[in-house]
Amino acid sequence: MPYRWTDISKTARRLELWPHRSLPRRGFAAFILATFALITVPLYPLLGTFVLWGLLPFLLLVVAGLWWALERSYRDGEILEVLTLDPDRIHLRRTARRAAPLEWEANSYWARAEMHQTGGPVPCYVTLTGNGRTVEIGAFLSEDERRTLYGELASALAEARATGTP
Repeated sequence: MPYRWTDISKTARRLELWPHRSLPRRGFAAFILATFALITVPLYPLLGTFVLWGLLPFLLLVVAGLWWALERSYRDGEILEVLTLDPDRIHLRRTARRAAPLEWEANSYWARAEMHQTGGPVPCYVTLTGNGRTVEIGAFLSEDERRTLYGELASALAEARATGTP
């Protein structure tokens, strides 16, 4: 799962969420190399001709464009959501590459997790409500991961409520 819970202290927990990467960096390099190797196959009969030099820049442009698009996808996916939960307070910080960090804080006793089956930007949309605001969490996760996250989040909030004070 692209998230993990860690215990900070006896009563405080931290949840870190990030988008899933289906193509790791090593696979990225292998894909670009394989694309380059396969795209040059039609050029072999053209070795020694002027046509090779006419086609080669376009084929290299295709490989460069593919590399740029995949690299841009990696940069856009650099999102990290960190939720800190203790009996007195809950704090969520979302950092993305091209945006200022977004923060939300509330009393963990009054905060609640909600899952919206429909009506959100994605199915099984998970939100946190408290301190007069509603914020999303884990919108980049898959539907099954959001369901699991909601269950874990609701039980962690219930546990924090049980040990905290209103």
